Amino acid sequence: MCAAKAITGNLFERRTVAVLPPLPLAGPYDYVVPDGLDIEPGDFVEIPLGRQTQRGVVWGEAKGDVDPVKLREIYGVLPVAPMGAIARKFIDWVSAYTLSPQGAVLRMAMSVSDALEAPKPVFRFGLVQGIAESDHNVRLTPARKRILGFLRDHPAFLDQADILRETGAGAGVLKGLVDAGLVKREQMAPPSPFSPPDLTIGRPDLSLDQEKAADFLCEKVEANRFSTILIDGVTGSGKTEVYFEAVRAALALGRQVMVLLPEIALSAQWLQRFRDRFGVEPALWHSEVGQARRRETWRAVADGSAQLVVGARSALFLPYKNLGLIVVDEEHEHAFKQEDGVIYHARDMAVARGHLGGFPVMLASATPSLETLANVEAGRYERVVLGQRHGVAVLPGVEIVDIRVDKPERQRWITPTLKKRLLETFAAGEQAMLFLNRRGYAPLTLCRACGHRFQCPNCTAWLVEHRAWGKLQCHHCGYNAKIPDTCPACGAEEKLAPCGPGVERLYEEAIQTFPDLKIEVATSDNISGPKAAAALVDRVHNHEVDLLIGTQILAKGYHFPMLTLVGVIDADLGLAGGDLRAAERSYQLLTQVAGRAGRGERPGTVLLQTADPTNRVIKAIAAGDRDAFDQVELSERLKYGMPPHGRLAALIVSGKKENEVDEAAWRIGRVAPRGDGIVVLGPAPAPLSLLRGRFRRRFLLRTDKSVKVQAVIQEWLGRVKIPGSVRVQIDIDPYSFM
Repeated sequence: MCAAKAITGNLFERRTVAVLPPLPLAGPYDYVVPDGLDIEPGDFVEIPLGRQTQRGVVWGEAKGDVDPVKLREIYGVLPVAPMGAIARKFIDWVSAYTLSPQGAVLRMAMSVSDALEAPKPVFRFGLVQGIAESDHNVRLTPARKRILGFLRDHPAFLDQADILRETGAGAGVLKGLVDAGLVKREQMAPPSPFSPPDLTIGRPDLSLDQEKAADFLCEKVEANRFSTILIDGVTGSGKTEVYFEAVRAALALGRQVMVLLPEIALSAQWLQRFRDRFGVEPALWHSEVGQARRRETWRAVADGSAQLVVGARSALFLPYKNLGLIVVDEEHEHAFKQEDGVIYHARDMAVARGHLGGFPVMLASATPSLETLANVEAGRYERVVLGQRHGVAVLPGVEIVDIRVDKPERQRWITPTLKKRLLETFAAGEQAMLFLNRRGYAPLTLCRACGHRFQCPNCTAWLVEHRAWGKLQCHHCGYNAKIPDTCPACGAEEKLAPCGPGVERLYEEAIQTFPDLKIEVATSDNISGPKAAAALVDRVHNHEVDLLIGTQILAKGYHFPMLTLVGVIDADLGLAGGDLRAAERSYQLLTQVAGRAGRGERPGTVLLQTADPTNRVIKAIAAGDRDAFDQVELSERLKYGMPPHGRLAALIVSGKKENEVDEAAWRIGRVAPRGDGIVVLGPAPAPLSLLRGRFRRRFLLRTDKSVKVQAVIQEWLGRVKIPGSVRVQIDIDPYSFM
């Protein structure tokens, strides 16, 4: 339903306000408030913009620097709760920090356009009191008698569907009673789709360390002041149950709670634990939520009836009415970094949201990011430590398998040692997991006759063979092609060879090696959402799976009590290259994978297959010495002034024509900033110099922590004119260097 258009009047005598539309614009536009229309900051309104009708948010009073004659009128106010002052400040802050247009940030907060429409009316039916049936000249059929009797026994107003279902009558019968004046039809406010959490459910059995941690977190919630607390606990230590106590404390005080999880960790198991603790489903916000449910959730968050939201990074921008706690689970996870559109890190933005709102933010991880640990060391964040697994479970033993000595057979990837351990595990009636962070059958296909390699036409990337689909696919842009029978370069037949293993190829080896076992592959290709993940969990729990083969989708969020052995096929994968965080990311991923073993009563073992057993990442995981790894990694970063000891920002120059991109990059480079504590690297072709059909060049700006990076970049780009065919993306605190 569109807002009603307002009546015109004398422009010079009326109020003007600034309205921000959800478009990539630098700031709000001024509009005239029509006579008789009450408008306040935060109201969602309809406005004319060009030749179109657009929606936006009243951002405040107009600046007054535009001739009132040129201003247009607001059409009307939309039937939805206004956006709060803190939410608007947050959008301004994110815009300023990321150097993104305000309207582009607002668009993330207005992602459900139909939520701004008036909700469909809800009608309920009840008996008209004080009127006898004999007072009306109405023939009381058996169906009418059933309805009247049912409504007499249920004095509250009821839904039509409930009445008809319980009485077996038709809609026409009920309408006839309404027309006769015996039954009343009333319009009601639509009920919230979310039930309030049950706060009477008792606290679960916690260890002494868990109780101390939970009490500390609850104190932070009750203080109702901004603070950031790291919940630093080993895998299986009960971090979730501990922060659930803080969630309960916030809900008891009437505040909304947001729990952020990477989609990969939004498992059915986690949701079941939530239901067990609070007796209801949370309001979910992730890519699998349908449009109708998104609309309901958005409105329920805005009016406060959705008290607890669990979602991926975009949940941060929902219009909370009374947000009082944010929990960022798996805070180290790189999936919290948004790489397209507005480029931001949800963990850092969550801390900013808590600071603006004056409430605590809790970060949970078994492998905290170095940035978070540096903030702990600096005293900006507090920390609670959970150093032991809960109950009888203990951390798994980790062993290194040197594949240079313990070599697998040719064109095989499971070493004799790992094969032996797998057989022992299966003989004991236990389950195992093989981890390889490569989707598909093989990462590269080449011709043995001429050396031709299959490359994506849109990206600087090899095509990955997916034998199960009979296709070659690019994992960056989605391009795919049928696997050919002959080489397109030389025409040779039967000369195309897959190079290296993916999980499909590992599965092929596993069914040949263990033909009697129940083996299953889990990747983002076949586990596409929470429903598929829940079905997989059920199969593993029911022991319908002996051996699970998967990528990082299995690295976190799962608890399989009978899974006692984890084999990492290529522990060196991800350690090489020019990525600043390669070592840190590998350590985190492998530690999380290792943490899937031995989470029940039976002890677990992890085998790391590596060609570099002296690598500090491998040695640190094997020794279980995270602190030593962190200190070495931090000292390496300090040597080169890299985060968290310094600041980084990336400029990505891209366009459809390579010569235009090179010309723009050269112009930007000519006016690059100079000064103490500032280093500019580039322009240089990005590792993915062609991505989705766009040529890419990169600059990397490194500064001391005292330098205001955003101001430097604004001044820098203000000195050069960039053609419209070329796009410059700014990435503050980059996590991807591709």
